[in-house]
Amino acid sequence: MAICGSHTARIVDRGGGVVAQADVLLEVEWTRVLDDISEARVLIQPDGDCCAALGRVRPWRHKLVIYRDGQWMWEGPIVVPEWRAGGTVELFAYDVLAWVDRRVPHETIRFQDKDLADIGAWLIEDAFAPDDPGHEVQIIAPTKIRGDREYERNIGQSGDHLRDLAETGLDFTAVGSKILLLPESFCGRVGTLTDADFPDGLAVVDDGLALATRWIVQGKDDVIGEAGGTDPYFGLLEQSVEQTSILDSRSAQAAARSRLRVSNPAPVFIDSQQTTLSPEAPVEVRTLVPGWCLDVTTTATCRTISQSLKILGVKVSEDGDGEKVSVQLTPAGKAT
Repeated sequence: MAICGSHTARIVDRGGGVVAQADVLLEVEWTRVLDDISEARVLIQPDGDCCAALGRVRPWRHKLVIYRDGQWMWEGPIVVPEWRAGGTVELFAYDVLAWVDRRVPHETIRFQDKDLADIGAWLIEDAFAPDDPGHEVQIIAPTKIRGDREYERNIGQSGDHLRDLAETGLDFTAVGSKILLLPESFCGRVGTLTDADFPDGLAVVDDGLALATRWIVQGKDDVIGEAGGTDPYFGLLEQSVEQTSILDSRSAQAAARSRLRVSNPAPVFIDSQQTTLSPEAPVEVRTLVPGWCLDVTTTATCRTISQSLKILGVKVSEDGDGEKVSVQLTPAGKAT
């Protein structure tokens, strides 16, 4: 069975030492998400001297590390520890990108004709430069979108700057302490699923609220980029957005094309957040990484889909009723 695991956890000091080993988990939940910060939660029933050790846990000083069947799956800083009467301890944690959200640019820099992946890597490395609790950046592939960007020392949160890049053709996600950067059009396949792999059923959603046939991106000063127009089928639906980090027309054009690519036609996605994968689903949980793709065929609804779908999010939870694994999927981006 590919989907049927058991979890343990470990609390680790930023210096690397183990603070506590949590082998008795009443509940565990962890996620992976695209272009944002993922979360995790564990409810621990301490045994032995573990209670005293857990009483020493402090937010941002200590990391939560989660294992599934002995394999490392998730880690990140604990942000809220909660000690309850009766001895249970609940820990809430974010992934490594949480530190990027709590950092600012540490120098003023201007990029000219740089790939977005390289700019994103700089933002992350600069964010960790003064204080690194442990991280790694891996560029899966260049975005092939080049442009100009400028960042000023102490202005804006580095995480917000990274999200701005994600609006213009770059994707990012965290897997443990590693931050992956990849092009929006990336679609490495990790498995094939059918209706039989979703025993609770699926919902196919056509997100008309996200439909736009023309995008206008306003950069700094008078920089403008646009893409699309009146669609022969949908008509004209326009959206305008301001992104002052964009300094040149080519980048603004690329940003407009990137937004158009995911908004026309309207995103049709398989919403499986309320369902679970079958224990026999032919995928490995460790390979379910946002940004990668699953080939999915569903004929169980009136809207048939058979295509490669990008993983937007993964949620894994375990309690007394067993393990549940769900994924949220959306059509893979198409080059324009």
